[in-house]
Amino acid sequence: MQYRWYDGFDAVHHAYAGWSLDDDSDIRVGVQQVPFGLLPYASQSFWFGSGYYLGIEDDYDLGLVWQRGDARHQWHAGVFAGDEYGTGGRPGRYSFDVATTAAHPYRERERINLRYQHVRDVAGGEMALGASLFSGRIEDRGSGGHHGHQGAALHGQWRHDAWTVQAQWARYRYDVPGDRVSLSAFLFPFDIAAEADVPSLNVAYAVPRSGWFDGITCYNNLSTTQPTGGAGLKPSWQNVTGCSFAKDRMFTYVDWIAGRNMWFVGGPGVGIEAPGSERWRSRLNINVGFYF
Repeated sequence: MQYRWYDGFDAVHHAYAGWSLDDDSDIRVGVQQVPFGLLPYASQSFWFGSGYYLGIEDDYDLGLVWQRGDARHQWHAGVFAGDEYGTGGRPGRYSFDVATTAAHPYRERERINLRYQHVRDVAGGEMALGASLFSGRIEDRGSGGHHGHQGAALHGQWRHDAWTVQAQWARYRYDVPGDRVSLSAFLFPFDIAAEADVPSLNVAYAVPRSGWFDGITCYNNLSTTQPTGGAGLKPSWQNVTGCSFAKDRMFTYVDWIAGRNMWFVGGPGVGIEAPGSERWRSRLNINVGFYF
């Protein structure tokens, strides 16, 4: 279990119990990471990739997951009852989930996730290729009706010596009237496009000689949200360049995040058009954490 306290709210990160079926497989029940796309993350930075803000990267929900893995194969199958709190009316949370707002009164309901990954040797390095998909529904809190919610991803990661290259294409869709839904986390709800493609490309390099540090990794994470729909929607872009530094119990990120039409750097949401959102905006982030 991990519980977190932030400025203005507190939230569960994960809380589950597990049973080992054998040396290669187990079952977990509770609030846990949803098996979708590159695991554990489709990114290396403090800010994650665009998928995080769309609820398809590092998402934690309430459900049951079976996983099995060896040196070459990895399988996941999960059934989720909804988000970690069972309501879209609580914006104080870590994971980005469907929010219940006046314009879009929805909440997440049942969902099934499947994921497979195969590892092989390619060009002197290790290549992990996989596919993920999910199918579920969200509930209209006003009418009591339900709408479909689907997604799929193709993902790959290649590691050779100090280099790591990640590539992922994901697509999600909410079968709702109109072309928007609302998500929320960290106290703030915002709109996203109801249907979009989300490609990502990441490169990371682990510095061989780290000096005083136990490890230094430098990276560039590029991702975009390409919405499908009519007027009022526009692509969002995010790029993060930086390095992480590890020393004993300390882990530090120093990265520069740039975004265009992106929620937390001047945009109204993700995949949503607004006046002035076409300009690139950026900020420097320094995060120092101590882990015990």
